[in-house]
Amino acid sequence: MTRRQRRLALIAAGLGVLALSAALVLNALKDSIVFFNSPTDVAEKHIRPGTRMRLGGLVAQGSVMRGDGLTVRFEVTDGNHALGVTYQGALPDLFREGQGVVAEGTLDAAGEFKADSVLAKHDERYMPKEVADALKRQGHWKAPEAGTAAVPLAAAKSGERAP
Repeated sequence: MTRRQRRLALIAAGLGVLALSAALVLNALKDSIVFFNSPTDVAEKHIRPGTRMRLGGLVAQGSVMRGDGLTVRFEVTDGNHALGVTYQGALPDLFREGQGVVAEGTLDAAGEFKADSVLAKHDERYMPKEVADALKRQGHWKAPEAGTAAVPLAAAKSGERAP
């Protein structure tokens, strides 16, 4: 082999090792790079209890129940499935029924989601892209009209308007 051929072979081997390592890293992280799972995803993926994840969707109407102290139980829904969430702590000021929410925590053996943090949308016109995409896939999304905020289809059917 000439010197040039050896150099090209070394570069090709290096690129091959780099591509293989990138593929292995991306494969290992494929479940971790999901921004959140919807309740339907949780039901379909059969996620094991104790697995740390993010759960996203809408807070189901009439599901918020406040307990002793700062304990709150509510349901997160994507229109097809709902998953009960228990949270101990102060909720964001914008947290309310019918609004988008992302909760981070673990699923327990009884199928209840134990959240250790809850994130609500930050203003009336914003819904996280992932939540909006999940609602669109489920058919529970109505596109915003000019000059109005985006609202879930259930709210649009009931005549509610975004502020």
